[in-house]
Amino acid sequence: MTRTFLKGLLTTALFGLATSAYATPANMITLGKTNPPIGHYEFCKVNTGKCGPTNDGGPMQLTEAKWKTLLKVNYNANSSVEPLTDQEIYGVEEKWVYPKSVGDCEDYVLLKQKMLVERGFSPSDLLITVVLQPNGDGHAVLVVRTDRGDFVLDNMRNKVLLWSDTEYTYLKRQSTKNAAQWVKIEDDHSPAVGSLQ
Repeated sequence: MTRTFLKGLLTTALFGLATSAYATPANMITLGKTNPPIGHYEFCKVNTGKCGPTNDGGPMQLTEAKWKTLLKVNYNANSSVEPLTDQEIYGVEEKWVYPKSVGDCEDYVLLKQKMLVERGFSPSDLLITVVLQPNGDGHAVLVVRTDRGDFVLDNMRNKVLLWSDTEYTYLKRQSTKNAAQWVKIEDDHSPAVGSLQ
């Protein structure tokens, strides 16, 4: 085997990509504007500097160093925050904040997004995304847009997967052009309505 071929195999294994084709595209297809989740709308009213136009240069190039950073940030955030609901923490149904030691799924996402921006990632590639779990419950994950596909950082697992390799139904995410705006996601098994909307 040639060195180039071996390097290609290693790269494929490193990024966790299957060599065979899969039905869902590696990058999500969006369908136009939709309303942001109320929790994100309220977050943006308080954190205006985090919610505005972004410089969308297209999906980032996923290097080995960036992949390792994604894995480390996902693991560190998941390990440092104890999962509790907003009702348990604040006595309200929905509140999006940067967590200190406890938080729910949106709080993990905000923390991971912040940590990755601090490490040089573009906000246009770090997209808060609303999904439905197989049981129908709403959930939020951070989708990282790359030239190798859209990868999911999730507080329910330390493994980083392509969006098409998760069990979720994808509803909507932040726009790549403006962090305060949201777009619908084309997902063949998306229901018309879901929680966290």
